[in-house]
Order: sequence, then C-alpha cells, then structure tokens
Amino acid sequence: MPITVWGLAIAQALLMAGNILLVSISALVGKELAAHPALITLPIACQFIGLITATMPAAHLMQKLGRKTGFILGNLIGIFGTWVALQGLLETSLAMFALGTFLIGIAIGVGQQYRFAALESCAEPLHARAISMVMAGGVLAAIIGPNLAILSQDWHPDSPYAGAFFGLFGLYVLALLLLLVLPLPKAVVSPEHTQVRSYAQLFRQPMLLAAVASGMIGYGIMVLIMTATPLAMNQDQHDFSATAHVIQWHVLGMFVPSFFTGSLIRRFTTRRVILWGCGALLVSVAINLTGQGFWHYWWGLLLLGIGWNFTFIGATHLLTFSYLPAEKGKVQGINEFMVFSAAALGSMFAGQGLALLGWAWLNVFAIPWILVVAALIWRLKEQAAPTAVSNQ
Repeated sequence: MPITVWGLAIAQALLMAGNILLVSISALVGKELAAHPALITLPIACQFIGLITATMPAAHLMQKLGRKTGFILGNLIGIFGTWVALQGLLETSLAMFALGTFLIGIAIGVGQQYRFAALESCAEPLHARAISMVMAGGVLAAIIGPNLAILSQDWHPDSPYAGAFFGLFGLYVLALLLLLVLPLPKAVVSPEHTQVRSYAQLFRQPMLLAAVASGMIGYGIMVLIMTATPLAMNQDQHDFSATAHVIQWHVLGMFVPSFFTGSLIRRFTTRRVILWGCGALLVSVAINLTGQGFWHYWWGLLLLGIGWNFTFIGATHLLTFSYLPAEKGKVQGINEFMVFSAAALGSMFAGQGLALLGWAWLNVFAIPWILVVAALIWRLKEQAAPTAVSNQ
C-alpha cells in the first residue's frame, strides 16, 4: 500500500479524534453559555452546517487546485476555527463559540475527501483496501478523542473545557504538518472541450443512484439510532458507564471492520458487501425491537456500526465507477452534500423522534429506508464496474 494511503489514514485519525473531542464537549459548553435551553445544541448544529456547506466547494476546489492545496486550506480553517471557539468559550459568548464550531465543521467537511484522495494514490485493484485503510483511522480516533477530552480538563484554569481546544489545535497542527510532506495527487486538468453531464443525466445511472442512497441511508440511519441510544438507555434506567460501554463498542463496530472490508469487496464484490451491510442494519433493528436490556443495546449498536461500515465503504467504492475524470469533483461533491445532510437530519430528528415515536417505533421507522437501499443494490449487476467509466 502506498505511503500516501498510510499518511491519509493517520490524517483521518487526527481529524476524527478532533471530531469526537468536539462532540464530547460541545453540548456541555452550549449548556453553559446558552441563555435559553433551545440554544444548547446551536454549536453542534453550526458544526453540521459548516460540514455540509464545505462538501461541494471542497470537491470542486480540489479538482482544480489539487488535493494538497485543498487539505491544507481545510486544516488552516480548522486551526482558526479552534481559536475562535476558544475565545468564545473564554469570553462566554455563545455566538462566537458557534462561529468557531461552524469553521471547524468546514474543516471536517474538507477532510471527508481523504478517502477519495487515498484511492487516487494507488492502482485500481487496491482502491477498496485504500478506502478501508483510511476509514480504519477511526479506531485510533476512538482511543485518542475520549482520552484527550478527559486529560485536557485541567489544562486551563478558567474552564474545564478550554483545554480540549488546545488539544484540538494540536491535532490540526499535526495533521497540517503531515499533509505538507505527503505526496498527494495533483490536479488533473481536463481538456476544455470535455463535456460534463448534468446532475439529471448522472443520476439516471442506477449505479450512482444506488451508491448515493447507500451512503445517505446507511449514515442517516446509523446517526439516528446512535444518537437516540443514550437517551433511550437513560429512560430505561441504565447508568452512564453502561451507556459509555455500548457507545464504545458501537464505535469499534464502525471502524474495526475497515481492516478487512476492502478484502471482502475484492473477493465478493461491492454489491454483496453493501447487501451484507443492509442485513446487519436490519438485524440491529430486530435486536432493538426484542428488548431494552443492556445486551440488547450492546448487540444492536455493535451491528449498527458494522452495517454502517459495510454500506458506507461499499458506497464510496461504488461511487468511483459512476463518473468520468472531468466529473469527479461534481459527483464527489454532491455525494458528500447528500450523505452528510442525511446524517445531520438523523442527528436532529433523534431526540424528537424518540419522544414522539418511542424507541421501538423509531427503529421500525428505519426498516423501509434500509429496504430501499437493499432493493437498489440488488438491481445492480454483479460486476464491480462498467469498463467505460474510470475514476482516475
């Protein structure tokens, strides 16, 4: 595997560790700074808005200027956003803190392109493994993020949360230094006469439609149920340590399979791996519907993570066969926009959905969406990709 892929896996780990760190404290900071309970989640909402806002411009920018320029700009915005958020925290300004999380969200949105850069850095037979290796950086992030959140509580005398932003600043600086030395893919200039298909034409391809739907629904359903789980466990009188244990194993379920998902794709085809992911999501829902004991939540969330891994990595790999070189930025951008919009909706609907529907019906709500993805993937041919389309 090329050194660039390993470097991007480390960069992904640093990015996601920062994201986990931010998620761990944003709601607590919002509760401390907000004048009204409705504003507590404003910083998290601004982070998602920043992420979604960045997706399409980042993809187009990198197609024109290259991956290195795009990633460096993204990290610089993240560093600046960390400083703004820290100032908002120290000055007890919710507006400034939310602006900082918005800028950090932009950096996270730019970083979502790491997996695409990885596959562009190696030969086509290694693409599935390259995507998996980058996503496997989440295992390291799952260790770094929570521990950094705990260790940084005493780093600043004025606030137990300020130290986390010094830690976040350090993670972004490390990622920036790494990206400066990595041999990242340069921009590929397409001939001026090259025609780029419209979105309507692109989405007439069953493969693109299936890939985007798999990414959207796999991510959206995962975030929906994951976000609702701590609230549901609290209602069922499970203590915090039990909830933390369930979430920890869920995160491991999300990222540990990345070490072999690429090999599974190469051996059994992308189509089958996504279908297995849909199956894991459905089994997760079934377990959640059979009871609300600790082990129901544990197995349900573990399989939810595995299902997300198979559908998301499979969708990313499938997407690369649906566009021509000149269409790369356009297709990758709209895919990221739609996938992370679905994730944001899942996050925002989780609390209200649990209150309105209850845990059981919230899980039932997920079933038809998963079946839609399974149907779209089932219709595809077994072949890995049409020979007429290249992602290079």
